[in-house]
Parts: sequence; C-alpha cells; structure tokens
Amino acid sequence: MKLLFDECVTRRLRRSFIGYEVYTVEEAGMKGLKNGQLLRAAAGRFDVLITVDQNLPYQQNLHNLSIAILVLVTKRNTLAMLQPLLPRAFVALERIQPGEVIRVS
Repeated sequence: MKLLFDECVTRRLRRSFIGYEVYTVEEAGMKGLKNGQLLRAAAGRFDVLITVDQNLPYQQNLHNLSIAILVLVTKRNTLAMLQPLLPRAFVALERIQPGEVIRVS
C-alpha cells in the first residue's frame, strides 16, 4: 500500500510504517499544492493520504477520487503525540477504501 504524508505530518513518523511504501509530499514532487490540487495529483498514484488537517475532508469532494484519507486527530503535530495513534491507524489502513475518510483519535 502506498501512503502519502501530507506536509503537516512529521516525516519522522514514517519509520513506524514498516511494510508500507511511504512518501512525503515533498518526495512525491507535490510540495506546495493546496488540498484539492494535492488530492487530484495523488489520486491514482497513492492509496491513502495521511494528514492531521481535520478540515480537509470537509473542504473537498472525495467521492470521485481514487484515494482515501486517514486523519490523525491530535492536539499537536509532534511525534510523541502521533505515535499513540498508530495502533488504531494500522487497523484503519487494513479496511480503508478509496474515497473514504477515517479519523483516528
């Protein structure tokens, strides 16, 4: 499964995603793209966009896109705050479908 970390997700988190193909937005050549543009560019290339932007799913029409969104809900975007969410995030990744949004808190 190919995962794309949004710019707001610390790249240090990627070490925890063993068994997944993980790219940052910068590595994918999509740095600076706004949410709608990013989703359209990532659809078809990546299976899931991982973000901490809780508003993104409300701002975009995801039903026509072949990418899913996993929102990590935390008060701060730090490795220490995100790591406790990972067990539930991995469970969500096992069942997430294109066009679907799953929030993990």
